[in-house]
Amino acid sequence: MSKVVGWLYERECTMFRFVNLTCHSRYLTSVFGFVTHAGGARATILSTLLLIFLLPAPLKTWAFQAAFALAVSHIPVHFIKKHYPRNRPYLALPETKILVYPLKDHSFPSGHTTAIFSVLTPFIFHIPSLAIPLITLGSLVALSRIYLGHHYPSDVLVGFILGGGSGILSTLILG
Repeated sequence: MSKVVGWLYERECTMFRFVNLTCHSRYLTSVFGFVTHAGGARATILSTLLLIFLLPAPLKTWAFQAAFALAVSHIPVHFIKKHYPRNRPYLALPETKILVYPLKDHSFPSGHTTAIFSVLTPFIFHIPSLAIPLITLGSLVALSRIYLGHHYPSDVLVGFILGGGSGILSTLILG
């Protein structure tokens, strides 16, 4: 490992430890244990399907954009996880607080973060007045992944880029 990569990894581990070890409280554990599921496959797929079926015709396009972004965003996630395997923090850092059942796939990038931002981004574009609450929701999902010990900060950063990028792309293509 080069000196620069080693230095970056140490900074990232410092940020991870701060969120995962230092910031723990019963309240945050309850909040993050709940909010993390908003980025899961069940919640993101179900919410986009419900919106497709429940929204009136002109707004249905936004739900299709979100569904398309969700599907497209997970193609690079799949390939990155396969070709750049990175152990989850709880496997690399023994002091990690793990609060939910450990996952079996690789850490990089965060699928939950990718999913939530891919679904939210089209709605942020079409309803700018909801940008702050939607970005807050996405950010809480991303932070929860670090807090719960499943991802490093760079995992969620790349998930944000992939999800947000897919959301922008789907909005432009299906607009």
